[in-house]
Amino acid sequence: MENVLLAFGLTLFAGLSTGIGGLVAFIYRRTNTKLLSVVLGFSAGVMIYVSFVEILDQAKHYLTSTMGDRLGIWITVAGFFGGMFLIAIIDKLIPSYENPHESHKLEEMDVCSVDNKSVKLLRTGLLTALAITIHNFPEGLATFTSAVTEPKLGIAIAIAVAIHNVPEGIAVSIPIYCATGSRKRAFGLSLLSGFSEPLGALIGFLILMPILNDLVFGILFAAIAGIMVFISLDELLPTAREYGEHHLSMYGVIGGMIVMALSLILFV
Repeated sequence: MENVLLAFGLTLFAGLSTGIGGLVAFIYRRTNTKLLSVVLGFSAGVMIYVSFVEILDQAKHYLTSTMGDRLGIWITVAGFFGGMFLIAIIDKLIPSYENPHESHKLEEMDVCSVDNKSVKLLRTGLLTALAITIHNFPEGLATFTSAVTEPKLGIAIAIAVAIHNVPEGIAVSIPIYCATGSRKRAFGLSLLSGFSEPLGALIGFLILMPILNDLVFGILFAAIAGIMVFISLDELLPTAREYGEHHLSMYGVIGGMIVMALSLILFV
């Protein structure tokens, strides 16, 4: 139960970081592209390293111990790519402009002008909030499941997810602020969109906890690894490269992997 409470707290922290993005959009009027490139690369490095080195390995351990070596490996591979296909389908269903995986600088999003109709801007902000809500749901389940079994691993994943949620909060708050003129409403909706992560954790707890065993854990971990790798390759790395120089994003990736490797050696 102590791990469950920690897991809920971590998913809440990761989800509500969208609210930080909402605040950043009002405090800073220009994008620090170099810093953002390094930070997004760092988050991708953490996710990729922990997915392949730790999460996928745990999935294989759970599944081979339950289903045997050969079948267990096949189920691990199927779960990994199944997680990729799941998040890919979610991506496909969301229009590109409202998709939070599409990168926008603050300058590009500063669309408060007489040429833009407030109704259109409000629609953009609300659709973006809905898109982020959908995207955050599996991330919440991923953070929760990891934290229940390996709390220190869950902390690392929660931090990585929180970092990449900040730009998503920006994507919600700016159009809504421009449409309504209300910083409070813009911040509130960017914050609210992050609640789907603890909601994903809650649903996972209610549905999965009664049936959790090594087989279920193994499939979940394999799918989580696939989801995190897809997000890193499809969202974080391309966005990091768009925001800054190619080498800066790669320095961030390497730094994230080093930090994750050291934390796994020292603490897990």
